[in-house]
Order: sequence, then structure tokens, then C-alpha cells
Amino acid sequence: MREAEILTQNLELSLPTIEELLASIEAMNEVDRAQVSPEWLARAKAATAADPWLHGFNVIHRESRTVVGSCGFTGPPDADGVVEIAYSISPAYQGRGYATEVAQAMAVYAFRTGRAKVVRAHTLPHENASTRVLSKCAFDFLGEVMDPQDGRVWRWELRAGDTHARHT
Repeated sequence: MREAEILTQNLELSLPTIEELLASIEAMNEVDRAQVSPEWLARAKAATAADPWLHGFNVIHRESRTVVGSCGFTGPPDADGVVEIAYSISPAYQGRGYATEVAQAMAVYAFRTGRAKVVRAHTLPHENASTRVLSKCAFDFLGEVMDPQDGRVWRWELRAGDTHARHT
């Protein structure tokens, strides 16, 4: 197992190499590639090794070895120990509990590093699949906030020491 692999019941969260990361960006369609931050892309190209806090993970189904999604942190934990997660499961694989496994695994990973005290997530400001995932993972709903990039969103947080996060 690579250092930055996270295993769940059905999934492997695998940190890609820098070469794999850049190749996946090149393979994106023009619309998706335009959404990649130029600053982030410059940091990725300058990196000498993949960083789990900055470069994200491929979500691989352990049995079939199929990539079923991606996930990552929006950056390393800040000075207060807050880190934000994001995840996406390909439409063909949704509804199987994979997003829940990913969100739980990312929270556990963040807390086990000792750097994170709070794992945060944002969702669209209405009930949806992501709000159900975060509820299942014992995240607390904190209410609506204005995100500088995404506008109105709902904020969810899970604190270190939460029983569910420790025992997942």
C-alpha cells in the first residue's frame, strides 16, 4: 500500500503521482479544464511529490479496480485546525454508499494526522444527496454561509473526538 492510500470497505482512496494528476487534467474536456484554478495548476506543476492536502485522491473500487470518483481537501488544515473536504462520485456509481465511505474516510484521515480539529464541508443550500451523506457521517449542520467562490452554501462540520469519527 502506498503511503497516501486510504482503504474503506469497498474503496481505495489513492493519491495520484504528479504525472498522473497532470495527465488527468490534460484529459479533461475544455469546459472542465477551464474550472481548474491557474494558481493551483502552477503549484501542481511545480510540486516534486503529490500532497494529500492539495492534490486529492482517486476513488477506486477495490474489487473491480475501476475509478468511481475523486475526493480531496481544499488545502491543509488552517491555523485553527480546520480543513475542508470535497468529493464526487461518477453518476454511474452513485447510490451505492460510496460518497458516505469517502466522507467518513477523509474525516478519519484528517483527524489521525493530528493536524485537523474540524473537518468542514459545504453543500448546495437545500436537501440533496450530499446533505444526506454528511448527516450519515455525523456532521453537524451549522447553517447557511456565503462562500467567496460558490456563493450561498450550507456549512457542515465534524469535530475531532466525535464518537462516530473516531470509530469509523
